[in-house]
Amino acid sequence: MRVDVGTIFPELFEQMARTSIVGRAVGKGLIDIACYDVREFAQNNHRSVDDYPYGGGGGMVMMAEPFYMLYDSLVEKYDEKPHVIMMSARGKHFTQKDAFRLAEMNSFTVFCGHYKGIDARVDTLVDEEFSMGDFVLSGGEIPAMAIIDAVCRLLPEAVGHRSSIEGDSFYDGILGPPEYTRPEVFRGMRVPEVLVGGNHAKIDEWRRQAALDITRDRRPDLLSFEGQPSDKQ
Repeated sequence: MRVDVGTIFPELFEQMARTSIVGRAVGKGLIDIACYDVREFAQNNHRSVDDYPYGGGGGMVMMAEPFYMLYDSLVEKYDEKPHVIMMSARGKHFTQKDAFRLAEMNSFTVFCGHYKGIDARVDTLVDEEFSMGDFVLSGGEIPAMAIIDAVCRLLPEAVGHRSSIEGDSFYDGILGPPEYTRPEVFRGMRVPEVLVGGNHAKIDEWRRQAALDITRDRRPDLLSFEGQPSDKQ
């Protein structure tokens, strides 16, 4: 898989590409993260990528031209139109279903805005617009890294044991069950007996019920009806 990133902070992604699961996936050749400094595509002497917004108001807006120039360079480089994702507070909430879908693609491109956002004329290049939630960050880099990480861990062989992600929250549409490790008793709190009993059928049953219980308590919106995952995720 190839991910192309347009950002004014490429060093953030360069560090990510050397770290943890993403770093191992890069090392194995499972994913290639290519970062492009949007400033390199600015068509002015000072390589400025932002300007004051029309209509007045505070803050700065990222110019359309650098993103168009980056887009055109990717089309020329790969001889195909990239699938462009833009990070924006106005986008749809990113979900695990989106991660599964993107993990099936050969490549996608992420545009990271900053300041007050990107000139709206860049929208004509964008295929999908994602948000991490109902809050505002200074730029699109952190959400973009979150998406890349979520997608990367789904790639075959990116994680050592596939079973370690199959129990993740949202993998099958609900939250994951509580997890425990040694010691068996810590400050008077004991690991549930079923988890140390060695009966894997009972352990699976306990984990499924615990996952449903915690989902019902904390995220009932994920359950379409009692005890059954919703198709929202």
